[in-house]
Amino acid sequence: MTVPPDTIAAQAPLPDAMLPTRRRRAGRRSRMAIVWGVLGVVAVVALWELYKLFGPAEGVVVGGTGEAGSGFLILPRTHDRAMPHVWDMGARLFAPTSGGDTPPLWITVVAAGLVTLGIAAVGWALGVVVGAVLGALMQRWRLAEWGLLPWIVVSQTVPLIAFAPVVNAIGNQIDRDVAPWPQWLSVAIIASYLAFFPVAIGMLRGLSAPDRIHLDLMRTYAAGYWSTLFRLRLPAAVPHLLPALRLAAASAVVGAVVAEVSIGMRGGIGRMLIQLAGQASSDPAAPWGPTFGTIGLGLIAASAIAVLGWTLSNYRRGEENG
Repeated sequence: MTVPPDTIAAQAPLPDAMLPTRRRRAGRRSRMAIVWGVLGVVAVVALWELYKLFGPAEGVVVGGTGEAGSGFLILPRTHDRAMPHVWDMGARLFAPTSGGDTPPLWITVVAAGLVTLGIAAVGWALGVVVGAVLGALMQRWRLAEWGLLPWIVVSQTVPLIAFAPVVNAIGNQIDRDVAPWPQWLSVAIIASYLAFFPVAIGMLRGLSAPDRIHLDLMRTYAAGYWSTLFRLRLPAAVPHLLPALRLAAASAVVGAVVAEVSIGMRGGIGRMLIQLAGQASSDPAAPWGPTFGTIGLGLIAASAIAVLGWTLSNYRRGEENG
């Protein structure tokens, strides 16, 4: 049978200039994300300085004069001790950390941030393993989902500042009676406590994502559970797992910082934040150094997951915001 030329022309692929490739669209989205991110930072800085310029020096107090026990502060103060200028915060990063010959603040922040980032990475890895196992168990057996999912959700309602001292006390007891237990390991476990939750939910949802027709096709090939898991369910779970891993990375950083504050671990950025916050009355710009460092750790963690997502781009076709 002869195919008409018009049909052949209609079936021919369009040139690249007329039909942008998926990679080109992804690059455009990445550039727009960077632009909007920069605009967001500029907007925050502008709002900060505008409020400092026009806001009341002593804030806004409801129910009293603002003295202890006589009122409730609903808008922050804008004087220099409570709200330094953005350029003062930036200049403070290049000043000595605590005077004298001490290194600049930004170097101290980077050193402390690397310690916290390493601990958060260990906590993230532990959380990913635990969350992935729990998610796989809940997807495999409905009874496991009924039994585990409520407790997984309830676990995230426990305040971290109450949970951290308990973990630290258990670690100290293990260190005394069983085997060496470094304090950073307690911090990593506390970080994993926040990281495992999104991974467990993302794994459960992702492993349940394949269409029924694809599962039936695997059965017609006499594929067992493990073959179906690795060849169908895990690739289909990637669009659900990547956002979960990104959230887990950010949660691990938050958990590590809070844990360092709660148990008093030295060397990390959480402890540094508390130390400089105690000097805020005489050096108000100093605590913002480790604050910016903590934000940077979150961005680094999210960027690492973005790189992982780029390597798995072939499995992200169903991800709406990939």
